[in-house]
Amino acid sequence: MKIEDVRRTAYSMPLTNPSFPPGPYRFFDREYFIITYKTDPEALAAVVPEPLEVAEPVVKYEFIRMPDSTGFGDYTETGQVIPVRFKGELGAYTHAMYLDDEAPIAGGRELWGFPKKLARPKIEIESDVLVGSLHYGSVLCASATMGYKHRKVDHDTVLNAMKAPNFILKIIPHVDGTPRICELVRFHLDDVVLKEAWTGPAALGLFPHALCDVARLPVREVISALHYKADLTLGLGSVAFDYMAK
Repeated sequence: MKIEDVRRTAYSMPLTNPSFPPGPYRFFDREYFIITYKTDPEALAAVVPEPLEVAEPVVKYEFIRMPDSTGFGDYTETGQVIPVRFKGELGAYTHAMYLDDEAPIAGGRELWGFPKKLARPKIEIESDVLVGSLHYGSVLCASATMGYKHRKVDHDTVLNAMKAPNFILKIIPHVDGTPRICELVRFHLDDVVLKEAWTGPAALGLFPHALCDVARLPVREVISALHYKADLTLGLGSVAFDYMAK
């Protein structure tokens, strides 16, 4: 393979058998289960990087089912998203993500810088309850429950939240272990088609774990819960801030 062939074809590793195809990446019937809760301001300040600012002392704990996505297949994901401000604009910072599929782990980390790790999240309906759980190996790290489809939610409220900018800290090391890329990435969800949205009573438990540290942002009070389905395109990102720039 010639040098020019490498330049022309390289977009992911391995070079001749990448873990995921080029985008765009469209998701059909993407199902969200989100519990918003109050946490300790000091805990948030310790994990949100400047130049982002913590908007309020709350966290959104998300479970997401992706039954049909181009390039990434069928998988489930969970993690924590923090409301932030960037240059006065409200958005969301993705703090942690755990999922069960190699392609979106590789693609998410390489393309956007999503903080994805391999684990076993689930969303299930048990009788009249929506249940979300996260196991890291055999250990339960998160457990969420919500009354199933108790009350409808205004679609415009959900759509406006989905249109807000999202931020991630992308870190790619040099071969000597020092940072080669360290930048704040901004991305949006595009072409959103919201199909249904519900709320109900909810509870959330987060449990300490050495390598799955969702309990680092402790639950002080559950504020609200949201359950909805949508089709959408995960837009590619742009660099909002370069930590390596002189």
